[in-house]
Amino acid sequence: MTWGTELWDQFENLDKHTQWSIDFLERYAKFVKERLEIEQTYAKQLRNLVKKYCPKRSKDEEPRFTSCLSFYSILNELNDYAGQREVVAEEMGHRVYGELMRYSQDLKSERKHHLQEGRKAQQYLDQCWKQMDTSKKKFERECREAEKSQIIYDRLDNDINATKSEVEKAKSQLYLRTHSADESKNEYAAQLQNFNGEQWKHFNVAIPQIFKNLQDMDERRTVKIGETYRTFAEVERRVLPIISKCLEGMVTAAKAVDERKDSAIVVESFKSGFEPPGDFPFEDYSQNLSRTGSDNTISTPKNEGVVRPDPKHSISKTAKNKLWLFGKKPKAPSLEDFSHLPPEQRRKRLQARIDELSKELQKEVDQRDALNKMKDVYEKNPQMGDPQSLQPKISETMCNMEKLRSEIHKNESWLSEVEAKGSSRGDRRPSSDVNHHTPHGRESPEGSYTDAPSQEHRSPPHQPDPRQVHQADEFDDEFDDDDPLPVIGHCKALYSFDGQNEGTLQLKEDEVLYVIEEDKGDGWTRARKQGGEEGYVPTSYLDITMEKNSKGS
Repeated sequence: MTWGTELWDQFENLDKHTQWSIDFLERYAKFVKERLEIEQTYAKQLRNLVKKYCPKRSKDEEPRFTSCLSFYSILNELNDYAGQREVVAEEMGHRVYGELMRYSQDLKSERKHHLQEGRKAQQYLDQCWKQMDTSKKKFERECREAEKSQIIYDRLDNDINATKSEVEKAKSQLYLRTHSADESKNEYAAQLQNFNGEQWKHFNVAIPQIFKNLQDMDERRTVKIGETYRTFAEVERRVLPIISKCLEGMVTAAKAVDERKDSAIVVESFKSGFEPPGDFPFEDYSQNLSRTGSDNTISTPKNEGVVRPDPKHSISKTAKNKLWLFGKKPKAPSLEDFSHLPPEQRRKRLQARIDELSKELQKEVDQRDALNKMKDVYEKNPQMGDPQSLQPKISETMCNMEKLRSEIHKNESWLSEVEAKGSSRGDRRPSSDVNHHTPHGRESPEGSYTDAPSQEHRSPPHQPDPRQVHQADEFDDEFDDDDPLPVIGHCKALYSFDGQNEGTLQLKEDEVLYVIEEDKGDGWTRARKQGGEEGYVPTSYLDITMEKNSKGS
């Protein structure tokens, strides 16, 4: 079934239909464009989401917990998933939308050409019809004039009163009209024959061919749309295997979460290495009360079994509420040797630093060996280069190696010190005997365990490094309160202390201060000046006297 034979008289409707078909193709192309824009926006939002929850981290902040590592693996898989959505958008834009728009332009040009041919054929047929119609009207007009001349001639020929000249004149006029009618008849016949032939060609040859071309064009458009439908789906199908791998990666990351391993990492990260505190002695404040026999109480001899209060072990109400685990951690400055950290954490940090320095040293050694080999080559083949030009670089490398070896040796000394103290940590626990007045095993700001300083020792111990300040844990901030801490003792400064770091207090020699928080084992005591200023000062710089009634304060 062809348009040329079935729709020979539907030129205008075919014009409208072909225009609608192109409009539909462009409408589908617009749909594909909006679809790929959705994919692009979706992929962009996914990438922004991944970037938001996977910020740049320093080496020390790299996550170690399996739950964190799995989460970052999921973010990586999601980032790859976003990349596949971008591939879908790109393929749709290139293989579907771009192809449709190019094909639409081709269809418009082809349709315009076929319709112009159809209009030209119709105009030529109309021109033939006009010529035929003109000759027909002329023939009709000449026949009427000839009939009038015939009537006039017959009337004069039968009129006895008419002159011979009038009759001859009428006869001559009749002859002329009759001859003109015959010529018009012949011309009309020729034009009619020509029009019929052109009309047959128009409706049997020209129009069927033009309509067939339009039909072929429309069918190709339909096939093209069907192919783009298939391509639209194939673009999605091609990325499904990679998307499935992304989802499988997420599932694998979820299976990698190990609660026991995370718990072990928590222990490894926060284990201090300290022994749990010993029992606090009983402080008997009734030993100075006089008792009589009528009190019906059992009296205790003054010098027998009396437990004297140990000011170093007395606990105030505030001290009880601020144990190390749940209270405030002293905001001590961070030191180069990590002595501000608990022993176990200090050991790990020192070991990590030694490993890092060893790697750097190995790089310098490899570089030195490479430079020496290059120097030997230059010496054997002077045309390749000057051996002396490598000497500055070799010297610089040797200098770097010496610096790194010195740093490694220094850190290994600190590590040996920590390990030696760790082996004897149990012997340094505070005793709970009655006569125990001075706590042993106090850790100084340098990380070394020293006894309390005496008045005669006037040489100031090693001060903390003022260039670095320890940042307080967020955990401590949750337990901050606005109430001032009560005074649990007083102290006298043995040495001057600049106190330039955040959270520290400036001291002058022989200055008297109030003690508001005892040393928690890290070498820092919290004190308050007479003017109300509070801060941390090195315990080894102080001569501390605790209040006997601090327990009840």
